[in-house]
Amino acid sequence: MSKNIEPKLRKIGDYLKLEDDTVFIIPEYQRPYSWGTEHCDKLWQDIEDFIASDSKDRYFFGTIIINCQDNDTKFGLIDGQQRTTTFLLLLKALLVRINVAIGKTENDEDSENLCRGLKERRRRIMGILYKAETEDIPDKPDIKRDMDICKGISILENYSINEHYKTELNTILQAVDFVEAESNVVKIPRKQKDNRYTNFFRNFKYFYEMINSLSESELNKMAKAVTDSCEVIEIKSWQVEQAITMFNSLNSDGLPLYDADIISAQLYAEAEKQGKVNQFKVLWKEFLERVDELRDRGIGNIDSILMQQMYYARAQRKEIVSDTGSINVTTPGLRRYFTEINKELISHPIELCEGMINLTKIWLKISSYPIAQVLLKFNENAKLFLASYFYRFNADEITEKTIKTVVESILRLFTIMEVVDIGYSSSNFKTFMFGEEVKLIDSSVTAAEIKKDFDKHIHDKWNKETIKAEIMDYDKNMLVYLNEFLFAKEHEIVFEIGAKYDIEHIMPNSGKNISEIRADAEIENEEEFRGIVNKLGNKILLEEKINRAIGNEWFRTKVSTKLKDKTGYVDSSYPIASTLVSKYEEINKPFWKKDDIYDATEKAAERIVKFIFET
Repeated sequence: MSKNIEPKLRKIGDYLKLEDDTVFIIPEYQRPYSWGTEHCDKLWQDIEDFIASDSKDRYFFGTIIINCQDNDTKFGLIDGQQRTTTFLLLLKALLVRINVAIGKTENDEDSENLCRGLKERRRRIMGILYKAETEDIPDKPDIKRDMDICKGISILENYSINEHYKTELNTILQAVDFVEAESNVVKIPRKQKDNRYTNFFRNFKYFYEMINSLSESELNKMAKAVTDSCEVIEIKSWQVEQAITMFNSLNSDGLPLYDADIISAQLYAEAEKQGKVNQFKVLWKEFLERVDELRDRGIGNIDSILMQQMYYARAQRKEIVSDTGSINVTTPGLRRYFTEINKELISHPIELCEGMINLTKIWLKISSYPIAQVLLKFNENAKLFLASYFYRFNADEITEKTIKTVVESILRLFTIMEVVDIGYSSSNFKTFMFGEEVKLIDSSVTAAEIKKDFDKHIHDKWNKETIKAEIMDYDKNMLVYLNEFLFAKEHEIVFEIGAKYDIEHIMPNSGKNISEIRADAEIENEEEFRGIVNKLGNKILLEEKINRAIGNEWFRTKVSTKLKDKTGYVDSSYPIASTLVSKYEEINKPFWKKDDIYDATEKAAERIVKFIFET
């Protein structure tokens, strides 16, 4: 028979004081320790302000939700791991400083009471961190005896598959002093100064330095306040699903939690119930590793993949199309969809994981395709619908040819959205895409049929002249990528966006020589200059290092092949820059005039209009 939920208001010192056979655990599905020094600073200031207020009340630090396991010997931190870990680091920093302070005050008759208080604080904290009995803790710090007490005792064990530094907290807690802790903690390769340390040690160091600025009397007050004047509500549950439900409902505003945390917790609980938890852990770890790769490439994160999964599931279940055929574009929140609307997804944790892993593999694979690189620069919503199409395939089946037709179709529509005044929420975009998504997921509908739908929609809603006029007036940057891609395709030049690049103004929009450059370009005044400098024909892609080198130089310097100590367009692999070099290399003193900008803009507009309407 399961026990009832037990909520208790507890002092931090009592909450953290565990029995000999008991330990806090960080469950496998939890996020890593992510609090930074800014969180520690807020915690520190809150405690300092509380002490300064001289209040008789206690200071409340929120709710901790615990899942009790293995005959109450393991306390799984469902909600509260960040605060629990941070309080342990704070207590350790206090202990290190108290040990020094006792040595300074024990021979001072005027400080006798203070020294007694510091010794009480020392016993209290060592009892918490090392489960030591009062009689076993020496009055004065004793390196050998303290070391015997510190070593081998674990108050918190980390099983999170997301945490890279599982033993770091215990390394710090088991050190006798700051120097030992600093010498034993992880140093992250290729990082400098404090960035080479983990969040665990950086936060410990922050507390240590803040505490070192306190007097012995202030130190005593701080230690007592932390253990005995700060409180949490500890809620114990004996069913993981029940604990996770509380975790969800108590934090329904979403402020301290991410949707992914709730969803992953429920998937883990379901896998555990089905006896598949080990398989799930392996898959979830792989999924998170691939999501990290996506994030590093700027493609997405865990929430974006979960959102794509939700869009696919809604289209699969025909939730976006009513019985009368009307399109429902209202989208529920991630958490609500997975935990309330479509619980069936959670009930198949292995299959869901495998599907999302396949999706991440496809994104990683297609991110090297030039057409996909261009689309990924456009509105984020494009990814939601393209992902639904990807669910047709295994990652091994994907080629550039496989996805070309559908990617181009989506890119054409989102290009129009970039240049017209109406946004994504318009029925011309959102409603159409939601309706088309049902076909995108249906493997019986061919790419050619999908393209035909886009062709008809584009021709029905817009005309070439209107779109061309919008492109001629366009002064933002998104179309620069598309123009460069289409130019390369037109001239059969290899194109890849690359990692480090800039949007280059061929005629600079600023700089010390700008007046002379404007005169060279036959631009009469500031107003005319502002109307032309940001046109599409004056912008190209250029490697970052080249753009930094040539800065706001004259056009003749940028395209020159005779630069001595500088680089220029001649060293660029981007198609328009390299073509400009070829075009002007035989001209002794080339100029880039306003007519050149208008001509380049006209050609870019025609190129893009042709792509939109004739592809």
